[in-house]
Amino acid sequence: MENLYNKSMEQQKLPNATLILVFGIISIVSCCCYGIIGLVFGVIGLILANKATKIYAQDPELYTGINNIKLGKTLSIIGIVLNVLVAIFFIWIISIIGWDALQNEELMRERMEEYFQNMQ
Repeated sequence: MENLYNKSMEQQKLPNATLILVFGIISIVSCCCYGIIGLVFGVIGLILANKATKIYAQDPELYTGINNIKLGKTLSIIGIVLNVLVAIFFIWIISIIGWDALQNEELMRERMEEYFQNMQ
């Protein structure tokens, strides 16, 4: 029993484990911000997760919190994919209706109707 107590006392939490998890969540939640903000958080979370995974691989018995790292890494990857898709969508929309139509709702409506009528 004392041996288990000593072993748990020696273990420490992996660096940035909670931060990686939070960055993964933020990258998914902020995908509606034109795909830029969430992409930044996702990439940073992925980089930090890879560093923490390397630290854990060197001495797994010394660290705890690998599950947070794995989950944060997965969320970061999902966030990166979602943000890239959102960025592509916004680039596509801008290429269809033009930048000037984004500020004018009536012009945007006209261009969208014109685009969809030409598709039929």
